[in-house]
Amino acid sequence: MEAVLSGLEAALGHGFVCPALLERALTHRSLANEQAAESGEVKPVGDNERLEFLGDAVLGLVVAEALFKLHPEWHEGELTRVRAQLVSRQHMGEVAVAIGLGEFLLLSRGEDKSGLRRKSTVLSNSMEAVLAALFLDGGLEPVRAFVRRWVIGDAVEHLAEELRSGAALGNYKSALQEHLQAAHAGTPVYRVKSESGPDHRKRFLVEVRLKPAEGEPGKALARGMGGTKKFAEQDAARRALERLERAAGKTAGGEEPDAGQEETSNR
Repeated sequence: MEAVLSGLEAALGHGFVCPALLERALTHRSLANEQAAESGEVKPVGDNERLEFLGDAVLGLVVAEALFKLHPEWHEGELTRVRAQLVSRQHMGEVAVAIGLGEFLLLSRGEDKSGLRRKSTVLSNSMEAVLAALFLDGGLEPVRAFVRRWVIGDAVEHLAEELRSGAALGNYKSALQEHLQAAHAGTPVYRVKSESGPDHRKRFLVEVRLKPAEGEPGKALARGMGGTKKFAEQDAARRALERLERAAGKTAGGEEPDAGQEETSNR
C-alpha cells in the first residue's frame, strides 16, 4: 500500500511519517462497512468521515489565512465570498480530479463498479479528509503549501477579477446581503413596484430597500428591471452594489427612482 500511495504523496508534496493516516483518509465508508460485514464486526471502523470533519476546518482556516495575507485591500464580505468559492464542493472536487485522487480511493467492490470514485461529492469529501491527514502528520505547513498550489493557484486571481469587474461572483443578491452584513448596515428587502407589457413579455420593476430594523420603512438603494421577478431583483442588487461601491463603502441612503426604468436588463 505504501508503494501505491507514493504517487499521491508526490502530488501532495509530503512524505507521510504515518502512512496509515493517509490510508484512513482514502477509505470510504462503503469499504469499512463491507469489511465489517465480512469479518462479522458489529460496528464498522476505519472510514474517513472523522478526518473529513477536521479537514473542512483546516481547509477553511488555511484558505482564510492565505486570502487575508494576499489581499489586504479586501473587506470582510469580499474575503468571505472568495473563500466560499475556493472551499466549495465543486472547487475541491476539481482539485481532487487535478491530483488524480479518485484512483487512490478505497471503496467497496459494489461502489467501485458503480463509478463512485468519479462522483464530485465523494472526491471533495475525500480531499478534505486527505488534508486532515496531511495536517495531523506534518502540521499546517504542508497544508499551506498544498493549498497555495492546488486550491488557490490561479483561481484566486480569476475570482479577484470578478470582484473588480462588479460581477460579484455571479450572485448579486448574495453579494449585496454579505456586503451589508459586513458593514452591519441592515438587511436588503425587495418589492415589486410595477409590472408592464403583455403576459408573454412582462417586465418587472423591483426596488431593493435597506431595512435596518423591524418597523422601519427602510431606505431605497436602487431599482432594477427584468423579464422575471428574480432577474429584476438581481438587477436591483447589482445597481445597489455599484452604488455602495461608488460611495467607497458608505451605506447609500438616497433613492434612485429612474435608474431601473431607464435601463432594462437582458439577463
